[in-house]
Amino acid sequence: MIKFILLMLLTLSFAIPVNAGTAKIYVWRNENGELVYSDTPKPGAEEVITKPGNIIKSSTTLETQVLDIHTKEIIEEYQVAINYPEQNATIRDNTGAVFVSGIITPIFKRGLKIQLILDGKPYQKPQNDARFSLRNVDRGEHQIKMKIFNEQGKVIALSTPVTFYMHRSSVN
Repeated sequence: MIKFILLMLLTLSFAIPVNAGTAKIYVWRNENGELVYSDTPKPGAEEVITKPGNIIKSSTTLETQVLDIHTKEIIEEYQVAINYPEQNATIRDNTGAVFVSGIITPIFKRGLKIQLILDGKPYQKPQNDARFSLRNVDRGEHQIKMKIFNEQGKVIALSTPVTFYMHRSSVN
């Protein structure tokens, strides 16, 4: 089968002219009076003068470039930003509940972990998602930020801190 394909490709390469601009076309009438066009002349055939057609230039250049087949390490520079709550937002919730969400770029990949930092201390354990639910947050000013850890536990991204204010009814 492979020999057949190679033979067909070789045959086609001989059938196609090297440069279509230099190929000549001849015309004559056969026994039935019909016009016949061919690239091989026949007695009584006339050469057809053609207009220059569309020529597509090859994309190859005269100089040969060597492909670089060495693997290259792709450095992914992650960024994380807190998109809720917004900077200086006031959260009004008597239970002290706060929903926190972040945006990570480029797309978050398996093996990475995210840690929420509340008032300088880690909040719960690192997780695979950039959404957190805080419970029973005290009244007053609080600061949150997010850290992304790689598979080895190294911090690879840190968000800008966001300050929010928790407004709860007083027990007194």
